[in-house]
Amino acid sequence: MHTNTNKLAIGIDIGGTSTKFGIVNSKGEILEQNKISSTQHDDINLFIAELYRAINPLIEKYGGKNAIKGIGIGAPNGNFYTGTIEYAPNLIWKGIIPLANLIQNAFNLPTFLTNDANAAAFGEMKYGKAKDIKHFITITLGTGVGSGIVIDGNIVLGHDGFAGELGHTIIRHNGRYHKGTGAYGSLEAYASANGIKQTALELLSSTNNSSLLRNYQPEEITSEIIYNCAIQEDKIAKQVFEFTGEILGEALANFVMFSSPEMVVLFGGIAKAGDLLLIPTQKAMEKNLLPIFKNKVKLVLSNLHESDAAILGASALV
Repeated sequence: MHTNTNKLAIGIDIGGTSTKFGIVNSKGEILEQNKISSTQHDDINLFIAELYRAINPLIEKYGGKNAIKGIGIGAPNGNFYTGTIEYAPNLIWKGIIPLANLIQNAFNLPTFLTNDANAAAFGEMKYGKAKDIKHFITITLGTGVGSGIVIDGNIVLGHDGFAGELGHTIIRHNGRYHKGTGAYGSLEAYASANGIKQTALELLSSTNNSSLLRNYQPEEITSEIIYNCAIQEDKIAKQVFEFTGEILGEALANFVMFSSPEMVVLFGGIAKAGDLLLIPTQKAMEKNLLPIFKNKVKLVLSNLHESDAAILGASALV
């Protein structure tokens, strides 16, 4: 029998391909985690039934429902105010889905939902680099560019729950086309995994210079391959990160001048490039800041493990 004075929370991270979940204690340790597919069931009710079958054994194992304080969920286009997922482009369920209600009814536990990037910000604030920091911005660099903005220790949600879409701000007037949104020149079109790949393809076709990247078919190239070529000192691959850092840093300067954060935390698959991305980003950010903002904002990489941060952040909602 588990004696639980400190109650546990369940964190669920719903992604385009898989849904990860874990049982989290009050110290921010994930006691156990697992995942199911997000794409198996077109019918949301069947998905929730599968999720219940996967999570319920964990609840039983850690002392039953009485040991669990509640469930927190991070999901694309998740709305904290309404508990609904609304028109998420990367999920198979279309329209407005009352997810928090459906899960609360299935599990009979208090359930909270926010968008995935805000969940990451919650995780940073409670367990990560931004612990005890009242003003910061998290930027998730992955399939998309997500963001969570924290002011005075609160996540900025806006009047409708959708604030903090910094990845969709226009950073190049009439710039690169974004297939998902139809926008031209948004940050996400440059700083996401797909944007980085596109930059590489543009640089490869605009010169005849030799590059390790030419050993791959265009469709094979990924941001990871570009990174591996860059650490082997490949000129074009390094140029990709310099260009990406320049655009990201310029965008960050805008965001800093908007909310004057103490820290910007970069997070997600692309951030694993470390200094290759961090150095040009920092340089471009400082170059574009007004003097009163210069050298005041720490630009750091998250120290939370990627899949863990989303589970931790979701569980921190409870």
